Amino acid sequence: MNPSQMDKRKKGSAKELRLMVVGSSGPSQFQLTNAILGKEVFSTDVTSISASVKNKGELSGRPVGVVNGPNMYDKDITHVKRRMELRRSKCLCIPGPHAFLIAFDIEKISPNDMKTPWLLKKRFGANCLKHCMVLFAYEGNLDGASLENRVKKTEWYLRELIEKYGGRFHVFKKDWRDRSQDKELLRKIELMVASLGGGHFSCRTFQMAEDSVRKEEKRLRKQRAVEIERTWNEMEQQYMSEELCFQKDVYIANVRAEIQAKAELDNGWLRTSLARGLGIGLVVGGVIGAIFGSIEGVGGMVLFGFIGGAVGGSAGGTAQVAIKHMENRVTPPARLNFNSIFINRFFAVPRT
Repeated sequence: MNPSQMDKRKKGSAKELRLMVVGSSGPSQFQLTNAILGKEVFSTDVTSISASVKNKGELSGRPVGVVNGPNMYDKDITHVKRRMELRRSKCLCIPGPHAFLIAFDIEKISPNDMKTPWLLKKRFGANCLKHCMVLFAYEGNLDGASLENRVKKTEWYLRELIEKYGGRFHVFKKDWRDRSQDKELLRKIELMVASLGGGHFSCRTFQMAEDSVRKEEKRLRKQRAVEIERTWNEMEQQYMSEELCFQKDVYIANVRAEIQAKAELDNGWLRTSLARGLGIGLVVGGVIGAIFGSIEGVGGMVLFGFIGGAVGGSAGGTAQVAIKHMENRVTPPARLNFNSIFINRFFAVPRT
C-alpha cells in the first residue's frame, strides 16, 4: 500500500461533526454555510431554498457535514412542504446533529428572530436549545472583539437573544474567503459539544428518521446485490493481497455513501409525509370547492367540491410520481442472487 493510500485511510478515520444550520429569514444561514466550508456552496443572491440539502467539507481541518433547510419564516413555502423538509433535514443529519447553529444578520434583528427559540423547541424538542449556538453575520473590516463586546454589553436585544440560547454565540464575516475565524468557531462548537458529554442531540423523530433511512439502505443494498457481487469478483481477479483489501475498502465506502445519500433523500418516512400532504390537499381543496359551489346550490357544491379536491391533491400526487420516477431512474431493480447477510455485514453503517 503506497503512502497516499495510507493518508486517505487516516483522513477518513476522523470523526465527522454534524452541524444543522438554521435561519430565520434572509441569506444569513447560507452565508454561514459558505463560511464554515470555505467555499461558495450558495451564491450570494440566495435568500431562501425550498428543499433541505447537505454539504460536506472541513472546518479548520475537522470533517463536517452541514445541513440547511428552508428559513423558519419563509412565506413562499406551504405548511405541508415545510413539514416534509423538516423531516428531510432530520434524515440528512442522522443520528442527530452535534450542534444547531442559528444564523442571524447582526444589523437586521427582527421581532421574529426573538421568537426562534420557541419554534426550535416546537420542531426539535425543548432539550435542543442546549445544543444551540447563535451565529451573527457581519460585513466589512470590523473588529471581532468589539463586535462581541457589542453583543454582550451594548445592544440589549442582542444580549437578550443570546441569553435564550444559553449565552453561546459567535460572529462571522459574510465573506467566506476570510478564514481567520475558523479555529475559534470550531473551538466554541467543540467546547459546547464536550460540555454536553461529547455526544449528539437526539429525540424521537431523529430516531424515526434513522430507522427509516437504515431500512431504505437495506432495501437499496438488495437492489444492488448483483452489481456488488460482479464488482468484487472483478477485483479479486485484478488485485492481490493488501491492494485488494484497499480497493475493496474504497469500493465499500463509495457504495455505502451512494446508498446513504439516496436513502436520506427518499425513504418510507418521507413518503408517508408526502402521502399525508396529498390527503390534506384533497380534503381542504374539497371543502373550499364546496363552499364556492354552494353559491350554485347543491349541484354546484358537489361539482366544485370534486374539482377543488382534485386540484388540492394534484401537487402531492405529482411529487409522489416524481419521486418514484427518480427512484426507478437512479436505481433500477436487480435480480437477487447474492448473499444478503454477507452484504449487510460489510455495508453496515456504525452508529456514531
